[in-house]
Amino acid sequence: MSEELADVAAIAPARPGRRLALDVHAAVRAMILDGQLPPGSPILQAELARRLKVSRTPMREAFRLLQEEGLIENKPDQRAVVRSVDPGEIDAVYASRVMLEAVAVSISVRVATPDLVAQLGEALAEMRRCLENDDIDRWTRTHRTFHQLTYEQAPTLHDTICSLGDRSERFLRLAQLGHPRSWSRWDADHETLVEAFRDRDHDLAVQTIAQHLARTASTAIADIAPHRDATATRAALNLLLPGS
Repeated sequence: MSEELADVAAIAPARPGRRLALDVHAAVRAMILDGQLPPGSPILQAELARRLKVSRTPMREAFRLLQEEGLIENKPDQRAVVRSVDPGEIDAVYASRVMLEAVAVSISVRVATPDLVAQLGEALAEMRRCLENDDIDRWTRTHRTFHQLTYEQAPTLHDTICSLGDRSERFLRLAQLGHPRSWSRWDADHETLVEAFRDRDHDLAVQTIAQHLARTASTAIADIAPHRDATATRAALNLLLPGS
C-alpha cells in the first residue's frame, strides 16, 4: 500500500463526511499525478474504496471532484478512466495563465514589500533544497506557493489564477519528469523574479513571468506531442512582448 493509501486508511474512522471525501480525493489525485494511475487506465470506485478502507459515499464525492478538475472521465454506465493529457488543453490553460499572471504580477510588483521579497527568497531556497534531494512532490508544493506570492496583491484575479494553476499541475509534472534540464532554467526564472520584486522592476517581472509560463507550456507539449506548437500561448506572449 502506498503512503497516500496508508494515510487515508489511518484517518478514515476519525474524519467522516466532507473532510473524509477531501482526503480520499487528495489521495487518488496524488496517485494520478505521480503516475500510479496513468492516462487511460480505468479506475473503479468499489476497488479504490476497498483499498482505502472507506465507504462508497466519500469515494463518489472524490470522483466528482476529480472529474471537475479534468483528471478523470466519469460517464454514466461506463468505467471511469484517467484522462489523457490533451496538448490543446495545455496550450489553452497556459495562454490564459500568461495573460492573467502577467497582469497580476504587474499589480503586485509595484507594491512589493520587503516581507514579500523575503518570502519569495525563502520559497526559492526551499525549491533548491528540493532539487538537491530530487523531491518532486515538495518542489511542486513550494513552487505553487512561490507563484501565489507573486500575485497575492491582485485579489480579484487570485482565485481564477489558482484554478488554472491546479489544472496545469499535472502538465508541470510531465515537463519536470520528461526534461530534467528544465529545472535549472526555471530556477533562473525564479531568481530573476525575486530580483524584480526586490527592485520593484515592473518590466522585468512581467517579461520574466510571461516567458517562464510560455516555456513551461512548450516543454510540456513537446513531451507528449513533439509536432504540436503552443500556438495560443505563443500568441499571448506576443501580445505582451511583441517580437518574442
